[in-house]
Amino acid sequence: MTQANAPLNKNDIIEVDVVDLTHDGAGVAKVDGFPLFIPNTLPGERAEIKVIGVKKGYGFGRLLDLIEPSPDRIEPPCPIYKMCGGCQLQHLSYEGQLEYKRKQVEEVLTRIGKIENVPVLPTLGMGDEPWRYRNKAQVPVGAREGRLITGFYQKRSHEIVEMDSCIITGDTSDDAVQAVKEVLNTYSITPYNEQNHKGLLRHIVARYGRTTGDLMIVLVTNGKELPHKNKIVEDIQKALPNVKSIVQNINKKRTNVIFGEETKLLWGAEYIYDFIGDIQFAISARSFYQINPPQTKVLYEKALEYANLTGDETVIDAYCGIGTISLFLAQKAKKVYGVEIVPEAIEDAKRNAELNGITNAEFAVGKSEDIIPAWKKEGITPDVIVVDPPRKGCDEELLKTIIEMKPKRVVYVSCNPATLARDLRVLEDGGFKTVEVQPVDMFPQTTHVECVSQLVLK
Repeated sequence: MTQANAPLNKNDIIEVDVVDLTHDGAGVAKVDGFPLFIPNTLPGERAEIKVIGVKKGYGFGRLLDLIEPSPDRIEPPCPIYKMCGGCQLQHLSYEGQLEYKRKQVEEVLTRIGKIENVPVLPTLGMGDEPWRYRNKAQVPVGAREGRLITGFYQKRSHEIVEMDSCIITGDTSDDAVQAVKEVLNTYSITPYNEQNHKGLLRHIVARYGRTTGDLMIVLVTNGKELPHKNKIVEDIQKALPNVKSIVQNINKKRTNVIFGEETKLLWGAEYIYDFIGDIQFAISARSFYQINPPQTKVLYEKALEYANLTGDETVIDAYCGIGTISLFLAQKAKKVYGVEIVPEAIEDAKRNAELNGITNAEFAVGKSEDIIPAWKKEGITPDVIVVDPPRKGCDEELLKTIIEMKPKRVVYVSCNPATLARDLRVLEDGGFKTVEVQPVDMFPQTTHVECVSQLVLK
C-alpha cells in the first residue's frame, strides 16, 4: 500500500545510494527526498533493496545486494550478528564507528540544541581491542527441547537467539552463565514464560570485578521459592571456584525490567569489589556500575579535567549513584556533595567513601532539585556542579536550580546525545557557554555513546 506523496510502493525493488546512518545504526537513503531506513547498510554504499514498509513521511527497506560496498565495511566476526539484537555496528570498521559516534553527537547538538561552533572532539575509543569489554552478563532464559537456553533477544522481538559465547562480554562472565545454566538444567528448573507469566527462572546475571577476579551470580526468579536451593548453590561453587557471591533476586511483575525489589543472599558475600583507577568500589547485585571499567576511567578522568579542580573547590554531584564520579572528584576537591534519589545507592556511596578512606565526600538521599536548594540555604555554594543523569536527561527543576546557583563550571556526563543537546540549550539560555564536548566509546559495536561536556558561566 502506498502512502500519499510517497514516490515508491511496498515491495518495490530499487537501487539506492546510502547517505547517512540513523541513531540506531540503520542506513539512510533518499528517493526524491523521501527517506528510507535500511539496516545493515553504510554511508557511501550503493545497494539493491526491497521496500518493506511505507509510512507517511518515510519508509523501510531490506538489503538484497550490495552493488558498491563502503571501504569502512568489514565482515562481522559474530556468527549470529544478523539475528541478535545486542550489537548494531559490527559491520562497520572500528575507526568508522568512532567517527559515526562523533558525527551523531555533533548532529544532535546542532539539530536539537541549536548549538553550533562547539568543538565535538574525536571519540575516545578502545584502541585495537574493542571486544570482550563487558564486566556483566545478564541474559534471559528460555527453553528448547526440554532444556534451558540462554542468549540475547532477536532484533525487534523477544525470541531468544541461543548462544554459548558473546564477543562483547568478558570471558569470565560468559563462561559463568554457561556453567550456571548447566547446573540449573541438572535440577530441571523451569524458564519464565512472558506470555503466560509462568515458570521460575527469568535471567542469569554474572558480575565480574576485572581487577579483583571477584565473581557474583544472580538468579532472577518469578517467585521466592528456589527448588533444590542448597544443592544448586553447592554445585555453582564447584563449577566456579572464583565465585564470591550467589544471590537470588525476586521479580514477580509482568515487566521487561530485569530486577525486582527483593534480593536474598544465598551464599557468600553481599558485595564483590573492583577498582576504577585507584578507587575501589563495593558492588551489590543491583548496584549501578559501569560495564566497561577501562573506558569508565577515561570518561571520569575527562570529567575531572573539565571540573578543573585546584583543591579549593566545593563540588556538587547530582545523580551521584554509588559515588563513582564523586569519589574521583574528591581526590582533587575541597569538598564534594553527592545526591541521589535511590536510598540503596547512597548507602553504597557512603560505604565506598569509607572503603577508600575519603572523608571529604558527603551524600544525601532525595531529588537533586530539592536537596541542592536546601544545601544552598545552609550556605553551601558550589564552584562546580557535575550531572550524570539517566537517558531521559536532567529534571527541568534541576536545570533551573543550576542556573540559579551560578557555579563557575558545569560538567555534564551523558549517555543520550539527544537529551544532552536539549539540556545544554536550557543551560546556554540560562547564562552558560558550552566549551567543548568529548564523546567516549563505552559500548563498542553498539550505537550507544557517552559524552562529557564542559560549560562555563558567561
